[in-house]
Amino acid sequence: MRQRELIGHAAAAIVALGCAAGIAQAQTAAGAPSGGCRTLPKHAELKAALAKATADEKSGLNNQMWATIVDRDGVVCAVAFSGKDRSAQWPGSRVISAQKASTANAFSLDSSSNADGSGQATGLALSTANLYAAVQPGGSLFGLQFSNPVDTTVAYRGPYARYGTPTDPMTGGRVGGVNVFGGGLALYGAGKKTLGGLGVSGDTSCADHNIAWLIRKNLNLDHLAGVGGVSGDNARPDNIVFDLDASGKSKGGFGHPQCVNTGNAAALPAVAQ
Repeated sequence: MRQRELIGHAAAAIVALGCAAGIAQAQTAAGAPSGGCRTLPKHAELKAALAKATADEKSGLNNQMWATIVDRDGVVCAVAFSGKDRSAQWPGSRVISAQKASTANAFSLDSSSNADGSGQATGLALSTANLYAAVQPGGSLFGLQFSNPVDTTVAYRGPYARYGTPTDPMTGGRVGGVNVFGGGLALYGAGKKTLGGLGVSGDTSCADHNIAWLIRKNLNLDHLAGVGGVSGDNARPDNIVFDLDASGKSKGGFGHPQCVNTGNAAALPAVAQ
């Protein structure tokens, strides 16, 4: 009898510890910033930068927008929208913005990647726009878009009234996902160090890219002058590339189709030192 009681008490203790761990994990996922997020813009800064960029960029459909920042580990740091409430933007674009942030962070590097004869000496910045052509059937990266699925338990958990607020339920979680059209940019801080990613969605993919570019500039997280890129423009290494021919083939392998009312990407501000 005594042995059964001890086993019962031990089992109860294990269950209690499991519940406590689950609660702690849920609390962390629901809003506690990770270490990397502490050095990145908070919700108010992202929202202000998004509002200014959306007002300044009128290409595409001129829609309201969603924006998400993730840290270097892919943890969501902040989610914001530019409209008067969460219904003023396409609801589906909230998660797309997080996917784009995750993608740009996941496939960009800085000079710390270079060691023992391998890696990128100056880093390599790839925007989500740069991935479009390469993931098409027959492309060198075909299938990449299926490689890191979205964690739906992070992306769609409630309470929904907090979407786009300082306590958006995605904050503190790793949403994942790979998105392969314009709107995602890696974030580079002082010393050209990769700090995370920014994703923007809510309009055409070309407008998303331009608005993301302006947000990154507004946040002073575009220190990638001299970082490697595929755009062919040293002042804009990860800029969108419009080099698709009539058959949809990209001359350089990293092109993106033009959109409705495409803005002038060549006029976007140069990146910072």
